[in-house]
Amino acid sequence: MGAAPLEATVVEFDREVGLGVVVTDDGERLGFHSTAIADGSRDIAVGSRVLIGLAAAHAGTVEASPVTPVPGT
Repeated sequence: MGAAPLEATVVEFDREVGLGVVVTDDGERLGFHSTAIADGSRDIAVGSRVLIGLAAAHAGTVEASPVTPVPGT
């Protein structure tokens, strides 16, 4: 989708399933998969500040990808 990264906060993350939700600073909720976490860890803490890109998902929806943790937050 090519837009500049958006700032967001991780509000949900299920390590067992590998799925999470971020909320952008504009209030939009977007899902993400653990494989989208840019540092390759496949794990992220709820409350983490992140920079996200937008990617097409199933059934015409949009998901957060990549999800890049912001150092020091």
